[in-house]
Amino acid sequence: MATVASGQETAAAAAAAASSQQAPASPPLPARHTALTPGPRASRFQQVLDSSLSHTLSKISWDNFAACYPTIAAQAPAVLRAVQKQMVDRLGALCKKEFDSVLQARNVVAKLNELESLVSEAERRRDDAGVVGSEVPVPPHMLPPDQILAAHLAPHLAQQQSQLNAKLQTVQAHNAKLFSDIQKQRAEMQSLIALLQKVFEDIDGANSQMDDVVDDLAKETRTVEAEMAEP
Repeated sequence: MATVASGQETAAAAAAAASSQQAPASPPLPARHTALTPGPRASRFQQVLDSSLSHTLSKISWDNFAACYPTIAAQAPAVLRAVQKQMVDRLGALCKKEFDSVLQARNVVAKLNELESLVSEAERRRDDAGVVGSEVPVPPHMLPPDQILAAHLAPHLAQQQSQLNAKLQTVQAHNAKLFSDIQKQRAEMQSLIALLQKVFEDIDGANSQMDDVVDDLAKETRTVEAEMAEP
């Protein structure tokens, strides 16, 4: 275990050195305040560690130890008992030291307390939202086929809807430009029609004036022809 601890300390030192060489891009957010006193989960975790260690050390009982050294157990049982007790105590102390070192290095107590607060906050929000605690969520394999199909198709349909909305906006913008161009062309056509109507009116006025002149010229022509026809 000492070798494992030294390896962990070396890895932690290397990670700390690597992180110290990289400057953070932005200042970190303030850490969530967590109590250092072990909460229910941290206390239960410590109890499990102690129970596991006690169960492991119980394998080094006097009977098992004496069975490994039968001659010494028969000739000097007191000495062997002292050695067995010293070994168990030494292993227990080393294991507890290693456990405490790992707990401090990994900040286990604070993280378990943070988990405790997160769970409490989630339960409070659930109660505030009015969710009945007796309601059990339906497992996915028990959902109706239409809901499962909708859940699988929802991302694809959302993407298609987004693309269609973009195309619709493009078509609407193009149609608005075409409508503006058509309005301008209609205005130009109306101005041309008005100009043509004015030209036609001028032509009609000129024709009316020419009619009087043509009648006079026709009379004079007939008079001249009559005079020239006389002997």
